[in-house]
Amino acid sequence: MRTRFVLALLTVAMATSVAAQSSLQTQADAAYAKLQAVMRAVGQAAKAPARRTVFSQTEMNAYLRFRANTWLPTGITEPSVQFIGGNRITTVVTADLDGVRKKSSGGWFDPTAYLSGRLPVHVTGTLATSAGKGRFLLETATVDGIPVPRVFIAELLAFYTRSADNPAGVRLEEPFELPSEIERIDVTTGQAVVIQ
Repeated sequence: MRTRFVLALLTVAMATSVAAQSSLQTQADAAYAKLQAVMRAVGQAAKAPARRTVFSQTEMNAYLRFRANTWLPTGITEPSVQFIGGNRITTVVTADLDGVRKKSSGGWFDPTAYLSGRLPVHVTGTLATSAGKGRFLLETATVDGIPVPRVFIAELLAFYTRSADNPAGVRLEEPFELPSEIERIDVTTGQAVVIQ
């Protein structure tokens, strides 16, 4: 009798897990479809009223879980985002800090010389956007729960965004152009609204 009860519980738990996985995949697909629509809307801004596309926090986290592996840099995994409100965002990724250390100077004043392994990097800041331009203003950052200085996050960002077109990588808090004729992005509690 006890064995049947345990098997029934396991069956229910597995069915619930499969349903949750399916729901998350559906959310990821919805976010992906919305992103594609935002990118295709180029050239339509002058012809129509402002276009608003709402991304829920759940959709974005599902998208990051199931679709981000195609564009995330090697060494960055398990991304997630929290839309706090007031244009504030919290992101968490697991970063391979050993890869960063191998490319750094390794001196006493190099912040990447003191942490190693695959650790969670937690960043909170404000996404300020208007007139087709954006800027992320860092508020707090921790690595594995330990507060880290701004220069550490700047080094990580530069390292993981380097490319042939941009060998120095992206600079922290540097203004940037919003893609696809996006006018601004409003972040409220639990959602981000893209306005084109």
